[in-house]
Amino acid sequence: MIERYTNPEMGHLWSLENEWQTILDVELAACDVMEELGEIPAGTAKNIRARAGFDVERIKEIEAVTHHDIIAFLQCVGEHVGEDAKYIHKGLTSSDVKDTAVCMQMRDSAEIILKDLRDFREVLRRRAAEFKHTPCIGRTHGIHAEPMTFGLKLLLWSAEIERDIARVERAKEIVSVCKLSGAVGTYSNIDPKVEAMVGERLGLTPVRLATQVIQRDRHAEYMTTLAIVASTLEKIATEIRNLQRTDIREAEEYFSPGQKGSSAMPHKRNPINCERVSGMARLVRGNALASLEDITLWHERDISHSSVERVILPDSTINVDYCTRKLTNIVDKLLVYPEAMLHNLNRTGGLIFSQRIMIEMIGKGVGRKKAYEAVQRNAMRRWMEGEDFRTNVENDEEITAVLSREEIEACFDYKYFLRNVDTIFERFGL
Repeated sequence: MIERYTNPEMGHLWSLENEWQTILDVELAACDVMEELGEIPAGTAKNIRARAGFDVERIKEIEAVTHHDIIAFLQCVGEHVGEDAKYIHKGLTSSDVKDTAVCMQMRDSAEIILKDLRDFREVLRRRAAEFKHTPCIGRTHGIHAEPMTFGLKLLLWSAEIERDIARVERAKEIVSVCKLSGAVGTYSNIDPKVEAMVGERLGLTPVRLATQVIQRDRHAEYMTTLAIVASTLEKIATEIRNLQRTDIREAEEYFSPGQKGSSAMPHKRNPINCERVSGMARLVRGNALASLEDITLWHERDISHSSVERVILPDSTINVDYCTRKLTNIVDKLLVYPEAMLHNLNRTGGLIFSQRIMIEMIGKGVGRKKAYEAVQRNAMRRWMEGEDFRTNVENDEEITAVLSREEIEACFDYKYFLRNVDTIFERFGL
């Protein structure tokens, strides 16, 4: 089941093969530009491109001796290129190519996640329109409050996903940068024009200033954005889990033929997929904290961030991609029970109409405190003694002194509370 929602495109993006290929792309772009600027002999870049290659296992073999991955990579590429390999990495430091390549990977992974989120938003909007006028109880503090519609709940989620899309677009912009400025960012052995021209070729914006590395506040913004997205997904998953509870059961995950809920209890239908999303969101938030720790590096650079990023960047992007696709499917196939929603809406014997009665009394000139106490008195008798709220209201002399039976009856119509639903949907073009 997990494999079905695992995106091979995202997995490949963070593979060692693609990582080294992306670094090679940076090196080759630098060679192209340097030749164009006359810094390496004419024809060199073309020859390098024609012969450049690498083997992941060979890089590992060399790194076992050098204990330096970029040197191992350059040596491996050099074995393919031959004499012209001396022009590869000219004037550059390891982080020039590594950081630029990682930014390309973050940018590309953001684009995958943006597609996921846009697809999810459309499913939410479609299902919101489907249940636009389906009444259900709104809950505050987990307690019945006033009527709303199930469509509004779904529309609320789509609005948050829209904000997440905007956040990821911003984070993508923040990490779509490059740095080819040498050992401490001073362009000591490389022309700044190389950085600018390579950035243009790779679709990246050169940072205005760097040390040996691109500053990690950018990576932290990217990671904390993913954490917010994951938290949105968990929020939605948790609400579905709550709605699937036996004592509520207004909606539930699709339960496929042959699916089993428990090894011991054949009757079980559990929200296992939403629980999976909730659990995986915790990993993304934990990784975001690690990215914040990476902002602080010694002097112009240390390597404490490197090992962390090798884990948290692929882990979080793959996680968010997976969870978004998974939750999209859950909502797309969500089983919704309007009859149960209406049943639950009526479970409190009319308590949910208490504010309407109070406001009507105030409209008749009764002070707010007095009106509140009159309605609350009858509401508490329903809570504590199980008496019928509407019957008590109709028999309360203080209330009936200002409201007629017809006016009281009108207060118990849930449709009154939903009269502005269309107006809300119109804000979203639905």
